[in-house]
Amino acid sequence: MELMDTTRRRLRRTVLDKQRTGRVPGVAAGVVRHGELVWHDGVGAADVARPDVAPGRDDQFLVASISKTFTAVMIMQLRDEGRLSLDDRLDRHLPGSPHGEVTLRQMLSHTSGIQREPVGDVWETLVWPDREQLVAGFAKAERVMAPHQRFHYSNLMYSLLGEVIARADGLEWGETLQRRLLDPLGMRRTTVGFDGARVRAYFVPPHTDVPVPEPDVDLGAMNACGGLASTLDDLATWSGFVADPPAEILSPDTLEEMCQPQIMIDVERWVGAMGLGFFLVRRGTRVYVGHTGGMPGQITGVFTDRESGTGGVVLMNSSVSPDPAGFAIDLADLVVEDDPEEPEAWRPGTEVPDELVPLLGTWYSEGSPLVFSVRDGQLEARSPDLPAHKPASVFEKVGDDVYRTVTGRERGELLRVTRREDGTVHKLSWATYLVSREPLAFGQEPS
Repeated sequence: MELMDTTRRRLRRTVLDKQRTGRVPGVAAGVVRHGELVWHDGVGAADVARPDVAPGRDDQFLVASISKTFTAVMIMQLRDEGRLSLDDRLDRHLPGSPHGEVTLRQMLSHTSGIQREPVGDVWETLVWPDREQLVAGFAKAERVMAPHQRFHYSNLMYSLLGEVIARADGLEWGETLQRRLLDPLGMRRTTVGFDGARVRAYFVPPHTDVPVPEPDVDLGAMNACGGLASTLDDLATWSGFVADPPAEILSPDTLEEMCQPQIMIDVERWVGAMGLGFFLVRRGTRVYVGHTGGMPGQITGVFTDRESGTGGVVLMNSSVSPDPAGFAIDLADLVVEDDPEEPEAWRPGTEVPDELVPLLGTWYSEGSPLVFSVRDGQLEARSPDLPAHKPASVFEKVGDDVYRTVTGRERGELLRVTRREDGTVHKLSWATYLVSREPLAFGQEPS
């Protein structure tokens, strides 16, 4: 479904406002639905030597720390393959590693407490370690706080996750990325460093309007934390993957696991949290999942509302740029609010399994009602007081008169059916709580 003209105009005005007030030489921006760019635009200049040529959808920007989301997904692939556990100590995969008690989960969620960068003044010298130097230098790294004490961002930890991946697959990090993610997703314009059409990187000083070129950097062994270049088109594909990953690449349940908060980032207002490789940012009633990136002259952001499959992508070629997370979310939120997708029509079900018929209707637990019904052939339960945006509890059969809760309240817990001698249903037990046809006090037995 195409966006309305009024929505497109509002999106372009938003980009123009950010580009002008932020004094960004060039911006490429887009809105994604289910992996497809439904709107994109370029404002300003990809190269100030050609001021009338705006960045295009196939021009590469360094996406920097957005690379971490790819690294995190590959760690989860290895976990799903049974080759590691998130609670493994680092020294299981890097034997003899100092701070070997750090776990992979802590590394993914920035809760290890280890310093932010490799030892040395890498951001002043712009000289980065190779793989051997990275691992050897870790011996001098400082633990700046206790694990899980608070969120503490660490490029060093993600670089070492890249080393874990490289050793597991026996390839360079970039080679295993190509095999595991880029080729299967068709992301032909996502590369380690620049390759082909690209924007130029700039710093715009605060007291002049003349951009200063920024240097290109080669992150070496730190590519896993920030070395990728990409485009609007490819990042649209990545947004679609984050919203709904193909099961042959990553289990949707695993992606959902990655989007569960591990620690709060914004402890003052609780609108920002860290998952496993993804930032989680609340905007009103929605939570956007994604990451930002920052390299000399390159500031970027990709954030996706997984529920609607809508994402915002912003790529800017200036070291000092508007907040990329807020910018990307502004674009996506505008579309979700002003031009939402048309909902699917309700479709009748086709069957009600015989064993579920006696379970339908109103039951009571802890004195409160629960309504059991069948939707699409599956049993579900919902409190009449449950807000509309909250999911019902859905059950899957695991045995005779035994069901597992797979979504909603008490997810993972069992629902057991107890029958009388004549086969009629006497009571239910959900997560060990009595569920009866009439409201009862604790300790009372159903009739």
